[in-house]
Amino acid sequence: MSTEAQSTPKARPSAGFRAPTARYAPPRTRIMLAALPLAGFAAWTLTHLVAVVTTFRTPFGATCVAWGVSFLALWWVPVSWLERPFQASEEQQKALDGLTVTVQVPVYNEDPAALRACLRSVLEQSRRVDRVHIVDDGSTDAAGEPVAYDDVRRDFQDAAAALGIDTTWQRTPNRGKRFAQMHALAGDDADVFVTLDSDSVLDQHAVREGLQPFANPRVQSVGGHVLVLNRTASLLTRMTCVLYLPFTRGVRSAQSVLKRVTINSGTLAFYRADVVRRAAGVYEHERFAGRPMQMNDDSMLTFYALLAGDTVHQPSSIAFTLVPEHLGHYINQQLRWMRGTTVRHLWWLRYMPVTGAVFWMTITEYLHLVLAVLLPAVLLLDPYYRTHLDSIAAAGVQVAIVMNYLTALRIFTVRRSDEPAWARAALFACTPLIALWRLLVLRPLYLYAMCTCRKVGRWGTRQTVEVSLAEPQ
Repeated sequence: MSTEAQSTPKARPSAGFRAPTARYAPPRTRIMLAALPLAGFAAWTLTHLVAVVTTFRTPFGATCVAWGVSFLALWWVPVSWLERPFQASEEQQKALDGLTVTVQVPVYNEDPAALRACLRSVLEQSRRVDRVHIVDDGSTDAAGEPVAYDDVRRDFQDAAAALGIDTTWQRTPNRGKRFAQMHALAGDDADVFVTLDSDSVLDQHAVREGLQPFANPRVQSVGGHVLVLNRTASLLTRMTCVLYLPFTRGVRSAQSVLKRVTINSGTLAFYRADVVRRAAGVYEHERFAGRPMQMNDDSMLTFYALLAGDTVHQPSSIAFTLVPEHLGHYINQQLRWMRGTTVRHLWWLRYMPVTGAVFWMTITEYLHLVLAVLLPAVLLLDPYYRTHLDSIAAAGVQVAIVMNYLTALRIFTVRRSDEPAWARAALFACTPLIALWRLLVLRPLYLYAMCTCRKVGRWGTRQTVEVSLAEPQ
């Protein structure tokens, strides 16, 4: 930790919600956890190679080719274990301490308690930020009346002034998240921009850790490690903790090893400021199929960073976020994300080099999706396989269970203060049931989202406050 970070005064304490703390597992723990999936993948690959050579026409051998191709789409499972947090040297840290850091928080119909917790967490960082820009994109209540957040604004500005942190708080007509971001950032001369969602609550060291990879001049964007804040609010939020794993600690971690992360989540992301400033005027006006595209803003900013250099994930830079507690909100959110990702896939295939990792990661994702649809159809249409369908199905279920457990092992790579060990173990044990949700609910939803990807909008689902931050009992 730098001298500046150590001498940073703390923000004045205030009543209300206090976020949990979390720490990424030390190297020894990660090595022990990684041994099982790496060994499992090696054994699985060897078994399938032997089956291809010796028993191609048996039910197991004939399907192993398709499973082997599917394995390519799961390349990220073993590779994700190679990720490790970047740590700057003493000399590099001096340069990082000299960077000017601006945080931007777009606000639209946010729960006041969540917004208050978000802003307080920014002020309480061990590595102090230099500026914070809040842009309220025309928030309204259920009756359509403007929401001013007067109490939150006053308390935040008073606390920031006591720390010597520059702030702005502006209200604009509702035009969408991207316009809210650029309203503040386009003319800011900082070295690094930090983008947050208004319900993001940062770990105390999130900014310090998120800046570490910028010691490498090729790094243009850094993604924070996203955890669920309201994890105990409902069965759905508990499930989400596991449903997030393949993305927050799986694909994104593996992509980071290759320095080609495709989506640094808007929950917490860092950018070289020049990348964002160069996009001003274009980023806000993206269109798809002739329609304005405001959602999936985080993947678009990451796309600009990919064009300029490396994009990585820093697992020790941790942010907590509120997730949907009710099914209707959850489905709408997933549809919005899936439609946006479908559009971004087209961008990656068009603009990323054919020899690059991003292009082929996109291809393997679609290959996996096609096989998931075609393989059952082939098995049902072929008379030979129909007679052995029970054994084939049993083998498929076994492979699926093992793969889901291997993926879910990454639940143990983070320790948080509000989650006892038995709770993590219980979630891990329920992994096959949660995998059924992914298969029966999310897979059909994804196919529907792909077919309806032209339905793009501004903030998507949040017409009113949908998730509130509960005060501690």
